[in-house]
Amino acid sequence: MSDFHELIGSFPKTREYVRDFYVYGFKTRNEFNDKSPRTYDNERRRLESWLNPYIRKDHAANGSNLSLAIDSSLLDTNPLFRVWKTKSFTDNDIVLHFLIPDLLRDGRSMSAEEITDGLLTEYDTLFDIQTVRRKCNFYAKEGLLHKERSGRTVVFSLDDSLTGLLKSSEAVLDALSFYQMAGPFGIIGNGLTEQMDHPNRTFRVKHSFFVHTLEEEILFDLLDAMNDKKEVRLQIRSSRNSRAGTAHTANCIPLQIFISARSGRRFLCGYTNRSKRFTCFRLDSIKQVTHLKETAEYDELAGQLNRNRPKLWGVSFQSDEGHHLDKLTMTLQIMEPAENYILDRLKREGRGGTVTKTAPNTYVYEIEVFDCNEILPWVRTFTGRILSLQYSSKPVEQRFYRDLEAMYRMYHIEDDQ
Repeated sequence: MSDFHELIGSFPKTREYVRDFYVYGFKTRNEFNDKSPRTYDNERRRLESWLNPYIRKDHAANGSNLSLAIDSSLLDTNPLFRVWKTKSFTDNDIVLHFLIPDLLRDGRSMSAEEITDGLLTEYDTLFDIQTVRRKCNFYAKEGLLHKERSGRTVVFSLDDSLTGLLKSSEAVLDALSFYQMAGPFGIIGNGLTEQMDHPNRTFRVKHSFFVHTLEEEILFDLLDAMNDKKEVRLQIRSSRNSRAGTAHTANCIPLQIFISARSGRRFLCGYTNRSKRFTCFRLDSIKQVTHLKETAEYDELAGQLNRNRPKLWGVSFQSDEGHHLDKLTMTLQIMEPAENYILDRLKREGRGGTVTKTAPNTYVYEIEVFDCNEILPWVRTFTGRILSLQYSSKPVEQRFYRDLEAMYRMYHIEDDQ
Protein backbone atom coordinates (compact mmCIF):
# COMPACT_ATOMS: atom_id res chain seq x y z
CA MET A 1 0.00 0.00 0.00
CA SER A 2 1.45 3.35 -1.03
CA ASP A 3 1.78 6.06 1.61
CA PHE A 4 0.33 9.53 1.22
CA HIS A 5 2.85 12.21 0.19
CA GLU A 6 2.12 15.91 -0.01
CA LEU A 7 4.64 16.45 -2.84
CA ILE A 8 4.21 15.16 -6.38
CA GLY A 9 6.58 14.04 -9.12
CA SER A 10 5.57 16.21 -12.07
CA PHE A 11 3.58 19.39 -12.64
CA PRO A 12 1.42 18.01 -15.48
CA LYS A 13 0.02 15.50 -13.00
CA THR A 14 -0.57 18.29 -10.49
CA ARG A 15 -2.37 20.36 -13.11
CA GLU A 16 -4.74 17.50 -13.93
CA TYR A 17 -5.61 16.94 -10.27
CA VAL A 18 -6.39 20.61 -9.63
CA ARG A 19 -8.55 20.79 -12.73
CA ASP A 20 -10.39 17.55 -11.96
CA PHE A 21 -11.22 18.66 -8.44
CA TYR A 22 -11.77 22.40 -8.79
CA VAL A 23 -12.19 23.42 -12.43
CA TYR A 24 -14.06 20.71 -14.33
CA GLY A 25 -17.11 20.33 -12.13
CA PHE A 26 -16.27 19.80 -8.46
CA LYS A 27 -16.85 16.04 -8.32
CA THR A 28 -18.00 14.20 -5.25
CA ARG A 29 -16.20 11.04 -4.19
CA ASN A 30 -18.76 8.84 -5.97
CA GLU A 31 -18.40 10.80 -9.23
CA PHE A 32 -14.61 10.50 -9.39
CA ASN A 33 -14.49 7.47 -11.67
CA ASP A 34 -11.00 7.81 -13.17
CA LYS A 35 -9.21 6.34 -10.14
CA SER A 36 -9.94 4.27 -7.08
CA PRO A 37 -11.59 5.74 -3.96
CA ARG A 38 -8.24 5.55 -2.17
CA THR A 39 -6.63 7.61 -4.93
CA TYR A 40 -9.46 10.14 -4.63
CA ASP A 41 -8.85 10.45 -0.88
CA ASN A 42 -5.09 10.86 -1.32
CA GLU A 43 -5.41 13.49 -4.03
CA ARG A 44 -8.07 15.37 -2.08
CA ARG A 45 -5.85 15.43 1.01
CA ARG A 46 -2.91 16.62 -1.08
CA LEU A 47 -4.86 19.50 -2.59
CA GLU A 48 -6.33 20.46 0.76
CA SER A 49 -2.83 20.64 2.22
CA TRP A 50 -1.79 23.04 -0.57
CA LEU A 51 -4.92 25.20 -0.74
CA ASN A 52 -6.58 24.73 2.64
CA PRO A 53 -7.49 28.39 3.37
CA TYR A 54 -9.42 28.65 0.10
CA ILE A 55 -11.29 25.34 -0.01
CA ARG A 56 -15.05 25.26 0.47
CA LYS A 57 -16.97 22.06 1.07
CA ASP A 58 -20.66 21.93 0.11
CA HIS A 59 -22.75 18.97 1.17
CA ALA A 60 -24.94 17.32 -1.45
CA ALA A 61 -27.26 14.32 -1.50
CA ASN A 62 -24.57 11.99 -2.89
CA GLY A 63 -21.61 13.38 -0.94
CA SER A 64 -19.72 16.62 -0.55
CA ASN A 65 -18.45 18.86 -3.35
CA LEU A 66 -15.11 20.64 -3.09
CA SER A 67 -14.57 24.05 -4.65
CA LEU A 68 -12.32 27.08 -4.34
CA ALA A 69 -13.62 30.25 -2.70
CA ILE A 70 -11.22 33.05 -3.65
CA ASP A 71 -11.80 36.81 -3.57
CA SER A 72 -9.01 38.08 -5.80
CA SER A 73 -9.39 41.67 -4.63
CA LEU A 74 -8.25 40.68 -1.11
CA LEU A 75 -5.19 38.61 -2.00
CA ASP A 76 -1.58 39.72 -2.35
CA THR A 77 -0.62 36.77 -4.54
CA ASN A 78 -2.11 33.91 -6.52
CA PRO A 79 -2.79 30.97 -4.15
CA LEU A 80 -2.48 28.54 -7.07
CA PHE A 81 1.22 29.43 -7.30
CA ARG A 82 1.58 26.91 -4.48
CA VAL A 83 0.96 24.01 -6.84
CA TRP A 84 4.11 24.98 -8.76
CA LYS A 85 6.15 24.50 -5.59
CA THR A 86 5.12 20.95 -4.75
CA LYS A 87 7.57 18.85 -6.76
CA SER A 88 9.03 15.91 -4.87
CA PHE A 89 12.79 15.55 -4.43
CA THR A 90 15.36 13.06 -3.18
CA ASP A 91 17.97 13.49 -0.46
CA ASN A 92 20.64 13.95 -3.14
CA ASP A 93 18.51 16.63 -4.84
CA ILE A 94 18.30 18.77 -1.72
CA VAL A 95 21.97 18.35 -0.81
CA LEU A 96 23.24 19.25 -4.27
CA HIS A 97 20.78 22.13 -4.51
CA PHE A 98 22.65 23.91 -1.70
CA LEU A 99 26.22 22.62 -2.10
CA ILE A 100 26.76 23.27 -5.82
CA PRO A 101 25.81 27.00 -5.69
CA ASP A 102 27.84 27.37 -2.48
CA LEU A 103 30.88 25.82 -4.17
CA LEU A 104 30.58 28.23 -7.11
CA ARG A 105 29.70 31.33 -5.10
CA ASP A 106 33.13 32.93 -5.62
CA GLY A 107 32.56 33.15 -9.39
CA ARG A 108 34.73 30.20 -10.40
CA SER A 109 34.01 28.13 -13.52
CA MET A 110 34.39 24.41 -12.90
CA SER A 111 33.80 21.23 -14.84
CA ALA A 112 31.54 18.46 -13.54
CA GLU A 113 34.64 16.49 -12.49
CA GLU A 114 36.04 19.47 -10.58
CA ILE A 115 32.69 20.08 -8.88
CA THR A 116 32.56 16.42 -7.84
CA ASP A 117 36.07 16.64 -6.36
CA GLY A 118 35.21 19.95 -4.66
CA LEU A 119 32.13 18.46 -3.01
CA LEU A 120 34.33 15.73 -1.54
CA THR A 121 37.20 17.94 -0.35
CA GLU A 122 35.22 20.92 0.91
CA TYR A 123 32.01 19.29 2.18
CA ASP A 124 33.09 15.69 2.71
CA THR A 125 30.27 14.39 0.50
CA LEU A 126 30.82 11.78 -2.20
CA PHE A 127 28.70 11.80 -5.35
CA ASP A 128 28.90 9.91 -8.62
CA ILE A 129 30.20 12.18 -11.38
CA GLN A 130 27.24 11.37 -13.65
CA THR A 131 24.82 12.48 -10.92
CA VAL A 132 26.66 15.79 -10.55
CA ARG A 133 26.80 16.31 -14.33
CA ARG A 134 23.06 15.66 -14.73
CA LYS A 135 22.28 18.09 -11.91
CA CYS A 136 24.54 20.79 -13.37
CA ASN A 137 22.99 20.40 -16.83
CA PHE A 138 19.54 20.61 -15.27
CA TYR A 139 20.45 23.81 -13.40
CA ALA A 140 21.95 25.26 -16.59
CA LYS A 141 18.69 24.58 -18.40
CA GLU A 142 16.73 26.22 -15.57
CA GLY A 143 18.99 29.29 -15.60
CA LEU A 144 20.64 28.76 -12.22
CA LEU A 145 24.05 27.95 -13.71
CA HIS A 146 25.87 29.29 -16.75
CA LYS A 147 27.22 26.58 -19.07
CA GLU A 148 30.00 27.14 -21.60
CA ARG A 149 32.77 25.27 -23.35
CA SER A 150 36.40 25.96 -22.43
CA GLY A 151 38.52 24.11 -24.96
CA ARG A 152 37.33 20.53 -24.87
CA THR A 153 35.83 20.86 -21.41
CA VAL A 154 32.32 21.99 -20.45
CA VAL A 155 32.44 24.25 -17.40
CA PHE A 156 29.71 25.63 -15.15
CA SER A 157 29.53 28.89 -13.19
CA LEU A 158 26.92 30.51 -10.98
CA ASP A 159 24.48 32.67 -12.96
CA ASP A 160 23.78 35.63 -10.68
CA SER A 161 22.86 38.12 -13.39
CA LEU A 162 19.61 39.07 -11.66
CA THR A 163 21.02 39.41 -8.15
CA GLY A 164 22.52 42.87 -8.58
CA LEU A 165 19.43 44.15 -10.38
CA LEU A 166 17.07 42.94 -7.67
CA LYS A 167 19.14 44.27 -4.80
CA SER A 168 19.83 47.61 -6.45
CA SER A 169 16.31 48.92 -6.69
CA GLU A 170 13.18 48.74 -4.56
CA ALA A 171 11.25 49.85 -7.63
CA VAL A 172 12.26 46.65 -9.46
CA LEU A 173 10.87 44.54 -6.63
CA ASP A 174 7.64 46.56 -6.66
CA ALA A 175 7.41 45.98 -10.42
CA LEU A 176 7.82 42.24 -9.83
CA SER A 177 5.10 42.36 -7.16
CA PHE A 178 2.76 43.93 -9.68
CA TYR A 179 3.83 41.53 -12.42
CA GLN A 180 3.03 38.42 -10.38
CA MET A 181 -0.56 39.66 -10.06
CA ALA A 182 -1.16 40.96 -13.57
CA GLY A 183 0.98 39.18 -16.15
CA PRO A 184 1.40 35.74 -17.68
CA PHE A 185 4.10 33.69 -15.96
CA GLY A 186 3.39 35.52 -12.73
CA ILE A 187 5.00 32.62 -10.86
CA ILE A 188 8.37 34.04 -11.96
CA GLY A 189 7.70 37.36 -10.24
CA ASN A 190 6.38 35.51 -7.21
CA GLY A 191 9.49 33.34 -6.98
CA LEU A 192 11.87 36.30 -7.27
CA THR A 193 10.06 38.42 -4.69
CA GLU A 194 9.95 35.50 -2.26
CA GLN A 195 13.66 34.89 -2.80
CA MET A 196 14.37 38.55 -1.97
CA ASP A 197 11.93 38.48 0.97
CA HIS A 198 9.78 41.22 -0.55
CA PRO A 199 6.07 40.43 0.00
CA ASN A 200 3.49 42.30 -2.03
CA ARG A 201 2.02 44.97 0.25
CA THR A 202 0.90 47.36 -2.48
CA PHE A 203 -1.05 45.79 -5.33
CA ARG A 204 -4.43 44.09 -5.50
CA VAL A 205 -6.31 43.04 -8.64
CA LYS A 206 -10.09 43.28 -8.54
CA HIS A 207 -10.76 40.82 -11.37
CA SER A 208 -7.96 38.29 -11.59
CA PHE A 209 -8.19 34.91 -13.32
CA PHE A 210 -6.08 32.84 -10.94
CA VAL A 211 -6.82 29.46 -12.46
CA HIS A 212 -5.01 30.23 -15.71
CA THR A 213 -1.62 29.90 -14.04
CA LEU A 214 -2.11 26.16 -14.52
CA GLU A 215 -1.56 26.71 -18.26
CA GLU A 216 1.73 28.61 -18.00
CA GLU A 217 3.94 25.61 -18.82
CA ILE A 218 1.90 24.95 -21.98
CA LEU A 219 1.92 28.65 -22.86
CA PHE A 220 5.71 28.79 -22.55
CA ASP A 221 6.16 25.81 -24.92
CA LEU A 222 3.82 27.45 -27.45
CA LEU A 223 5.57 30.83 -27.30
CA ASP A 224 8.91 29.06 -27.69
CA ALA A 225 7.60 27.33 -30.82
CA MET A 226 6.30 30.65 -32.18
CA ASN A 227 9.67 32.26 -31.61
CA ASP A 228 11.36 29.44 -33.56
CA LYS A 229 8.53 29.41 -36.18
CA LYS A 230 7.96 25.70 -35.66
CA GLU A 231 4.96 23.45 -36.15
CA VAL A 232 3.73 21.68 -33.02
CA ARG A 233 1.81 18.55 -32.13
CA LEU A 234 -0.83 19.12 -29.44
CA GLN A 235 -2.16 16.46 -27.14
CA ILE A 236 -5.66 17.68 -26.35
CA ARG A 237 -8.04 16.64 -23.63
CA SER A 238 -11.68 17.39 -24.33
CA SER A 239 -13.06 19.89 -21.81
CA ARG A 240 -16.56 18.54 -22.46
CA ASN A 241 -15.57 14.97 -21.73
CA SER A 242 -13.03 15.51 -18.99
CA ARG A 243 -14.26 12.68 -16.81
CA ALA A 244 -13.41 10.10 -19.42
CA GLY A 245 -9.88 11.49 -19.69
CA THR A 246 -9.86 10.94 -23.45
CA ALA A 247 -7.30 12.78 -25.53
CA HIS A 248 -6.46 13.23 -29.20
CA THR A 249 -3.64 14.88 -31.11
CA ALA A 250 -3.61 17.73 -33.62
CA ASN A 251 -0.78 19.27 -35.61
CA CYS A 252 -0.80 23.01 -36.19
CA ILE A 253 1.43 26.02 -36.79
CA PRO A 254 1.02 28.25 -33.69
CA LEU A 255 0.56 31.91 -34.60
CA GLN A 256 -1.07 33.93 -31.80
CA ILE A 257 -2.50 33.64 -28.30
CA PHE A 258 -6.00 35.09 -27.85
CA ILE A 259 -7.15 36.11 -24.36
CA SER A 260 -10.75 36.79 -23.39
CA ALA A 261 -11.10 40.09 -21.53
CA ARG A 262 -14.29 38.76 -19.91
CA SER A 263 -13.27 35.31 -18.67
CA GLY A 264 -9.48 35.39 -18.96
CA ARG A 265 -9.65 32.16 -20.96
CA ARG A 266 -6.75 31.77 -23.37
CA PHE A 267 -6.73 30.21 -26.83
CA LEU A 268 -4.01 29.18 -29.23
CA CYS A 269 -4.75 30.30 -32.77
CA GLY A 270 -2.92 28.14 -35.28
CA TYR A 271 -3.05 27.03 -38.90
CA THR A 272 -3.81 23.36 -39.49
CA ASN A 273 -2.45 21.99 -42.76
CA ARG A 274 -4.89 19.10 -42.66
CA SER A 275 -7.98 21.32 -42.87
CA LYS A 276 -6.22 24.25 -44.56
CA ARG A 277 -7.68 26.84 -42.21
CA PHE A 278 -7.11 28.67 -38.93
CA THR A 279 -8.31 26.93 -35.78
CA CYS A 280 -8.35 27.95 -32.11
CA PHE A 281 -7.60 25.56 -29.23
CA ARG A 282 -8.34 26.28 -25.59
CA LEU A 283 -5.11 26.30 -23.60
CA ASP A 284 -6.75 24.57 -20.65
CA SER A 285 -7.53 21.57 -22.87
CA ILE A 286 -3.92 21.11 -24.08
CA LYS A 287 -2.03 18.48 -22.11
CA GLN A 288 1.29 18.47 -23.95
CA VAL A 289 3.13 20.36 -26.71
CA THR A 290 5.73 18.68 -28.92
CA HIS A 291 7.89 20.79 -31.23
CA LEU A 292 8.16 19.62 -34.84
CA LYS A 293 9.92 21.03 -37.92
CA GLU A 294 10.47 24.70 -38.72
CA THR A 295 7.84 26.22 -41.04
CA ALA A 296 8.98 28.19 -44.09
CA GLU A 297 5.59 29.89 -44.65
CA TYR A 298 5.24 31.06 -41.04
CA ASP A 299 5.44 34.81 -41.76
CA GLU A 300 2.99 34.52 -44.65
CA LEU A 301 0.45 32.70 -42.45
CA ALA A 302 0.89 35.25 -39.65
CA GLY A 303 0.17 38.06 -42.09
CA GLN A 304 -2.90 36.26 -43.39
CA LEU A 305 -4.19 35.84 -39.84
CA ASN A 306 -3.75 39.56 -39.13
CA ARG A 307 -5.76 40.36 -42.25
CA ASN A 308 -8.54 38.02 -41.13
CA ARG A 309 -8.75 39.20 -37.53
CA PRO A 310 -11.05 42.21 -38.19
CA LYS A 311 -13.71 39.71 -39.31
CA LEU A 312 -13.32 37.57 -36.19
CA TRP A 313 -15.93 38.12 -33.49
CA GLY A 314 -14.59 35.56 -31.02
CA VAL A 315 -12.31 32.63 -31.81
CA SER A 316 -14.23 30.72 -34.51
CA PHE A 317 -13.24 30.93 -38.17
CA GLN A 318 -16.02 28.76 -39.63
CA SER A 319 -19.81 29.00 -39.62
CA ASP A 320 -22.34 26.17 -39.45
CA GLU A 321 -22.83 26.19 -43.22
CA GLY A 322 -19.17 26.58 -44.10
CA HIS A 323 -19.55 30.07 -45.59
CA HIS A 324 -16.51 32.28 -45.67
CA LEU A 325 -18.39 35.12 -43.93
CA ASP A 326 -21.76 35.43 -42.19
CA LYS A 327 -23.73 38.69 -42.20
CA LEU A 328 -25.94 40.00 -39.40
CA THR A 329 -28.49 42.78 -39.90
CA MET A 330 -30.25 43.90 -36.73
CA THR A 331 -32.85 46.70 -36.59
CA LEU A 332 -33.29 48.28 -33.15
CA GLN A 333 -35.67 50.77 -31.62
CA ILE A 334 -33.72 53.26 -29.52
CA MET A 335 -35.74 56.09 -27.98
CA GLU A 336 -33.80 59.32 -28.24
CA PRO A 337 -32.43 61.06 -26.28
CA ALA A 338 -33.32 58.99 -23.20
CA GLU A 339 -31.69 55.80 -24.56
CA ASN A 340 -28.65 57.31 -26.21
CA TYR A 341 -26.56 55.13 -23.91
CA ILE A 342 -27.84 52.12 -25.89
CA LEU A 343 -26.61 53.73 -29.08
CA ASP A 344 -23.24 54.43 -27.47
CA ARG A 345 -22.99 50.82 -26.34
CA LEU A 346 -23.88 49.57 -29.82
CA LYS A 347 -21.03 51.58 -31.33
CA ARG A 348 -18.60 50.74 -28.53
CA GLU A 349 -19.20 46.99 -28.45
CA GLY A 350 -20.04 46.47 -32.12
CA ARG A 351 -16.49 45.50 -33.10
CA GLY A 352 -16.37 47.36 -36.38
CA GLY A 353 -20.00 46.92 -37.41
CA THR A 354 -21.84 49.84 -39.00
CA VAL A 355 -24.66 51.69 -37.22
CA THR A 356 -27.07 53.57 -39.47
CA LYS A 357 -30.11 55.68 -38.53
CA THR A 358 -32.96 54.78 -40.89
CA ALA A 359 -35.88 56.57 -39.18
CA PRO A 360 -36.62 58.46 -35.96
CA ASN A 361 -35.66 56.18 -33.05
CA THR A 362 -34.70 53.37 -35.46
CA TYR A 363 -31.17 52.16 -36.13
CA VAL A 364 -29.73 49.32 -38.20
CA TYR A 365 -26.59 47.50 -37.09
CA GLU A 366 -24.73 45.43 -39.73
CA ILE A 367 -21.59 43.32 -39.54
CA GLU A 368 -19.86 40.50 -41.42
CA VAL A 369 -17.98 37.91 -39.36
CA PHE A 370 -16.72 34.38 -39.77
CA ASP A 371 -19.20 32.80 -37.35
CA CYS A 372 -22.47 34.48 -36.33
CA ASN A 373 -22.98 31.86 -33.62
CA GLU A 374 -20.56 33.82 -31.47
CA ILE A 375 -22.63 37.01 -31.74
CA LEU A 376 -25.82 35.42 -30.35
CA PRO A 377 -25.12 36.04 -26.62
CA TRP A 378 -24.43 39.73 -27.34
CA VAL A 379 -27.48 40.07 -29.60
CA ARG A 380 -29.74 38.62 -26.87
CA THR A 381 -28.81 41.51 -24.58
CA PHE A 382 -30.85 43.80 -26.87
CA THR A 383 -34.03 41.72 -26.49
CA GLY A 384 -37.00 44.05 -26.20
CA ARG A 385 -35.49 46.61 -28.56
CA ILE A 386 -35.02 44.36 -31.62
CA LEU A 387 -37.50 45.13 -34.40
CA SER A 388 -36.09 42.66 -36.91
CA LEU A 389 -33.14 40.31 -37.20
CA GLN A 390 -31.66 38.67 -40.28
CA TYR A 391 -28.71 36.30 -40.50
CA SER A 392 -27.18 35.03 -43.72
CA SER A 393 -26.78 31.77 -41.78
CA LYS A 394 -30.34 30.50 -41.40
CA PRO A 395 -29.54 27.92 -38.67
CA VAL A 396 -28.24 30.73 -36.46
CA GLU A 397 -31.33 32.86 -37.14
CA GLN A 398 -33.61 29.92 -36.32
CA ARG A 399 -31.67 29.29 -33.12
CA PHE A 400 -32.24 32.87 -32.00
CA TYR A 401 -36.00 32.64 -32.54
CA ARG A 402 -36.19 29.21 -30.87
CA ASP A 403 -34.45 30.64 -27.82
CA LEU A 404 -36.88 33.56 -27.83
CA GLU A 405 -39.87 31.22 -27.98
CA ALA A 406 -38.42 29.17 -25.12
CA MET A 407 -38.14 32.36 -23.05
CA TYR A 408 -41.79 33.22 -23.86
CA ARG A 409 -42.88 29.79 -22.63
CA MET A 410 -40.76 30.07 -19.51
CA TYR A 411 -42.31 33.39 -18.54
CA HIS A 412 -45.81 32.51 -19.83
CA ILE A 413 -45.78 35.31 -22.41
CA GLU A 414 -48.22 35.11 -25.30
CA ASP A 415 -46.70 35.42 -28.80
CA ASP A 416 -48.85 38.41 -29.75
CA GLN A 417 -47.36 40.36 -26.88
